[in-house]
Amino acid sequence: MTCAHDDSFSFNQKTQFTVPEIGSGVGLLDQQNEKFIGEKVYREVHRQMPILNNPWLEDQLFSTFSQILSQTQLSKPVGLVVINDSQINAFAVPGGLFALNTGLITSARTMDEVVGVMSHEIAHVTQRHYSRSQEAFKGQGLLALAGILVGALVATQSDSNAGAAVMLGSQAALIDKQLSYSRNQEREADRIGMQYMYAAGYNPEGMADFFEVMNRATARVSYLPDFWFTHPLTTERMSEARLRARQLPKVRQKLDQTDFEILKQYTAVLSNQRTEQQLKNMAARNTLPSQIALAAYYLNSGEYNSAQNVLNAAKQHNTPHNLLTLIQTDIYLAQNKIDLALSEIQSIAKVTPENRALNFKLAEVFIRKNMQAEAQATVQRFIRKNPIDSNAWLLMQQSANADKANPLRTVNVLRYRAEVQYWSGLEDNAIKSLLHAQRLSKDNLAMSDTIKKRLTEMQKERQYKL
Repeated sequence: MTCAHDDSFSFNQKTQFTVPEIGSGVGLLDQQNEKFIGEKVYREVHRQMPILNNPWLEDQLFSTFSQILSQTQLSKPVGLVVINDSQINAFAVPGGLFALNTGLITSARTMDEVVGVMSHEIAHVTQRHYSRSQEAFKGQGLLALAGILVGALVATQSDSNAGAAVMLGSQAALIDKQLSYSRNQEREADRIGMQYMYAAGYNPEGMADFFEVMNRATARVSYLPDFWFTHPLTTERMSEARLRARQLPKVRQKLDQTDFEILKQYTAVLSNQRTEQQLKNMAARNTLPSQIALAAYYLNSGEYNSAQNVLNAAKQHNTPHNLLTLIQTDIYLAQNKIDLALSEIQSIAKVTPENRALNFKLAEVFIRKNMQAEAQATVQRFIRKNPIDSNAWLLMQQSANADKANPLRTVNVLRYRAEVQYWSGLEDNAIKSLLHAQRLSKDNLAMSDTIKKRLTEMQKERQYKL
């Protein structure tokens, strides 16, 4: 099957975009399989790659991802993963999983540029390029999909020269014949992705702008074989993207630039892409993003007094921000000032019950206060919405371990540890933990049945192969 390609660049304010419908009957991957694939890749990414677990950062990016996804007919997403790697890299897979490197965020100049990459990758999924690649290259199985992990993993382990490679990865590790086919898919993903981001209220110039960032990075590693450049970036593609974007009506920047700079600089600190001197030089300009970043740096370095001093300066801007609350709470926890930590986080978390980062921090404080029922009730609300959240399961495990009066303490610790292990890609270890819990709960029929059901699910899902 060939990809439809629209060479018309005519747009106006009331343009109704038409995205080709690629039905669920197309290709070898049906929707149920895609859900399993999304979850399997989610676990494999966690097992093989350096994941940056930070609920605030994840939530900011997932909110944007969801805005783009809402312009499509895709079902509920599996989730979003942030990989701690300074290279420019991102990929999406069937089932609604999106992964991006910290290097993509720190290389971007606006949120529109990040959204351009997200939209492009989502378009690969909506147009079912995996299924269509398999039809075009029968006998290859899930090479294109498994290549995501190969390409991204090689990128994270490469040396300093290869480390500059742009490994945007939805079509990773395709052989030459497949790469030629994927160039048409790239143009289709550009065109449709731009429609998605524009419909979501983002500036489509961001996609064209980030192509320039990618092109500069690619130029530094031109000696690498072509197949490493998993999203071939030609002059024609760059020109087409710019022309399409300029013929769309102007869009106001959706995310305030200060908010994006906070996201960018905070990400740079979490991923060790900034030195103390660089951050101090930036903070000398007395901006909120630079002060939040420096406070986070000192917090992560264990320099709590310095973190507090910088945070106090940041608060002088009188600009409420959840990171100010989260960093302050962490400083109090590190200093064992549990009551102050609870006072800092509880009121704002209670009035924003949907905010995962704030409520996870509240649960952490509850655990330290030995308020285990409150901690578990707080976390369970989020597990019901997203049962693959390993951060939530880790909090449940920590709370269960601290609940020394509970006769099922050990069983619960094993159950929750199994979920952490499973969604971290350690499937065999997770099953061993559940088997141990099952043996310990043999006299509790209700608990034993619950464990048996989950054990059966894990054993079945483990058999799914990419």
